[in-house]
Amino acid sequence: MRRVNFFRGLTGLLFIILFWQLFIIITKLPPYILPGPLAVAKTFIQQLPLLLSQSVPTVTETLLGLFGAIILGVLTAMTMAYIQLIRHWLKPILLISQALPTFAVAPLFVIWFGYGISAKIAVTILMLFFPITSAFFDGLRRTDTGWLDLAHILEANKWQTLWHIRVPAALPALVSGLRVATAAAPIGAVIGEWVGASKGLGFLILNANARMQIDVMFAALFMLVLWSLLLYFSMDYILRKYVNWQVEK
Repeated sequence: MRRVNFFRGLTGLLFIILFWQLFIIITKLPPYILPGPLAVAKTFIQQLPLLLSQSVPTVTETLLGLFGAIILGVLTAMTMAYIQLIRHWLKPILLISQALPTFAVAPLFVIWFGYGISAKIAVTILMLFFPITSAFFDGLRRTDTGWLDLAHILEANKWQTLWHIRVPAALPALVSGLRVATAAAPIGAVIGEWVGASKGLGFLILNANARMQIDVMFAALFMLVLWSLLLYFSMDYILRKYVNWQVEK
């Protein structure tokens, strides 16, 4: 089944590239408006050392931001699930964090944390905090009542019930949140680099746009897509291996 899905995805990608090339031929758009896939591939190969060097800060920011969001999101969800008083205070904050446009908040983070890596990590955490917290919180509060009754009969205390029943039962929900967060993680890092940075794929895209180097922009975007896919499928492999119950195969 996975091989079939892989070939379907590959076929879809080839169709997009073919349509792209045909569109260039029919419309005769100049390269500085829309370069063809062959031109982008050529630029990608020529600029590969530059793309790899600029990938290092972006990937670092993405991984640290994702890791920070996982820790913060899991702790917040567990706090909301077990402390009702705090839940009423945290819920509005959780909604506000999602309602605020990232582009509007990112400049503030640059002012507060500077132009270094901290601001980019903070922007990434802000983007990923909501899906992780929301998914895990829903999983914790929807634990099967039969399992909770059994824990009560066995005289398990609050923390034993949490660790042995509620958390394992909520992990499939957390997996869904982690998949969403992993797919969006590079976006947070790139937005942070657009606001203020001197290196990274986001900075490279912005700089290439200012110089009208559209082929370099597409090459950087393609590199970003490759890193995003690698991160997503790596996370998916880990989740399938260690959370292999109630998870879609």
